[in-house]
Amino acid sequence: MKSAVPTPQPRVFSLTRAGVVFGRAPPINALVEVSLAVHAGERVALIGANGCGKSTLLRLLHGLLMPSVGEVWRAPRVAHAMVFQRPHMLRTSALNNVAMGPWLRGVRWREAKALALAALQRVGLDGLGQRAASKLSSGQQQRLALARACALSPQVLFLDEPTSSLDPHAKREVEALVQQLAREDPGLTLVFASHNLGQVKRLASRVIYLEQGRVLADLSVADFFTGNLLQTHYRQADLFVRGEFV
Repeated sequence: MKSAVPTPQPRVFSLTRAGVVFGRAPPINALVEVSLAVHAGERVALIGANGCGKSTLLRLLHGLLMPSVGEVWRAPRVAHAMVFQRPHMLRTSALNNVAMGPWLRGVRWREAKALALAALQRVGLDGLGQRAASKLSSGQQQRLALARACALSPQVLFLDEPTSSLDPHAKREVEALVQQLAREDPGLTLVFASHNLGQVKRLASRVIYLEQGRVLADLSVADFFTGNLLQTHYRQADLFVRGEFV
């Protein structure tokens, strides 16, 4: 009896020889000839040293940047949201910060507030809805940013170093919350940048290593951390993982 062949998941993004150039004198090649595809339900970690292109790649996939060369394809009618390393807080309550997103998408304010309340409860901030967002702790603000994303019901969630500026307790809280969101919605596609290799092991199913704007390794998390592929085929990535090149 033949075993069932897993049904391939649809693509949500693909890049073909995409590049991003900033400035003119001299130009900065933030991304260089990047070709890859992201499929529904994947958990993709972007790693590499500062300035390697992780944030630029996130913004390119999300649509905040246009490619200078090459092509970007996004699946139609796939909603995505992004949480930044230091999210901007509007000068209003936590509840209004979350409700603003659905409202800007055309949802009536009353329904937007109901979505915001549900999102705040989901991230454990339901008791802080009336507090000024700017008065929340850094960890609470990051959870609020996740609530803002959740209120938009995204099918793809982008995270740019979501715990790098937090204390250890807040890091654990935010990471646990991301894990919870992924468990609750197995179809959610997660693409995140991180310097925390332990976090990458816990959250990712796939690891993309970048250096100077180029993708030098694209492997499953098992092959990236436990196989010998890095040592034999991806020397720069292996040095980075062992802390010899940062």
